[in-house]
Amino acid sequence: MRVFSKFEREIEMKILFIDNHGGGFADYLEIEHSTSVEQFFKDQMADRKPEDYLIRVNRQPVPRDYVLQEGDRITVTPTKIDGARAHL
Repeated sequence: MRVFSKFEREIEMKILFIDNHGGGFADYLEIEHSTSVEQFFKDQMADRKPEDYLIRVNRQPVPRDYVLQEGDRITVTPTKIDGARAHL
């Protein structure tokens, strides 16, 4: 068992991040254990507002305090498309 100092981060968990914003991409990321969906969003999309996105884990909507688990698949999809306007 490895012991971590308070200054080290324990990065052992791998998840799949699917970003459907713009051109979109998917990539495996290593994140800290006990990372919540809310914290993950802040880390990955700091300049964006979570209320403008549908955030799913393993294809299911989750609350912001859901703690990500090893192997989870998190998908971020905008609810508004830039430049789109309502047709009247």
